[in-house]
Amino acid sequence: MAESKSVVVAALIANGAIAVLKFFGFLLTGSAAMLSETYHSISDTGNQVFLLIGIRYSNRDASRGHPFGYGKAEFFYSFLVSVLLFGIAGWESAKHGYDAITHPGGHGGAEAATLLGYTFPSVYVNYVVLLGAIAFETYALKKAWEGMKADIEQHEWSGLREAFRKTSNVTTLTAFTEDTIALVGAGIALFGVYLTRVTGNYIYDAVSALLIGLMLMGFALALAWENKRLLLGESLPKDEERKLRRIVEDWDGVERIVDFRTVYFGPEQVMLATDIAFESGIATAEMDERITDLEHALMEANESLFKVYVEPEGRSVNRADVDPSR
Repeated sequence: MAESKSVVVAALIANGAIAVLKFFGFLLTGSAAMLSETYHSISDTGNQVFLLIGIRYSNRDASRGHPFGYGKAEFFYSFLVSVLLFGIAGWESAKHGYDAITHPGGHGGAEAATLLGYTFPSVYVNYVVLLGAIAFETYALKKAWEGMKADIEQHEWSGLREAFRKTSNVTTLTAFTEDTIALVGAGIALFGVYLTRVTGNYIYDAVSALLIGLMLMGFALALAWENKRLLLGESLPKDEERKLRRIVEDWDGVERIVDFRTVYFGPEQVMLATDIAFESGIATAEMDERITDLEHALMEANESLFKVYVEPEGRSVNRADVDPSR
């Protein structure tokens, strides 16, 4: 949790610094585009505020109304970030880019170049601001990558693609995705500014804005989908669940597993509940001891488990009713 918070704080500092840089660019050049980018960076800073609220809220103690705690708050606030901030920023960027491409009159040529700070020496202010944004986003991305790398190594995932599909650490995932998009977007914007300055044609800036907007919306949808699976109560990945099932099946006195379920209640917070048919002839006291030992073994095998419920199945169960795929 502390690692996730440090990643978000790093992104918050970076985005806040970028917003200040872009505002200075607006003051020096009078560029409406730079003012728009200032608002964009302010909204990115808002992303981190939402994520910090989610981290703080998720740390609340369990209550009668929320007996398993508030861990899912991080899922909710990450979902909120992806929909409200990524989606809105992406839509506005794409819309402005599309309008500039389809209605160049009054927004193109030398007039636009002057208005948007593409004439010497104002253009160099935009260069400095965008290069500064790239530097700060690189710093934030480095911190976010360290968090993602720790998750990948802990779970022995093959890489980022598998981590994106399986991680429950949505705060770090959101910060990493946002920083990656911001870094790529700043690079695209810098390239568009350069081409517009060299050619005097505003179409390159307009196309850059459209591409950045489409990229933002695409990743917003992907993040929203990843958070949805956790909000709805996803289980552990099959390979991790299979290891836990094997421990139960091989436990002394266990005849078979009747039911086995896991569900995320927060980042790296998983509850496991299983019904087990024990061999006949085991005394009650001995069975209780075996169940306690099994619960401890399961929690040691997977650090994400915070609650384990093992229920001995007392009635006869038809083996045909037991799902062999689980």
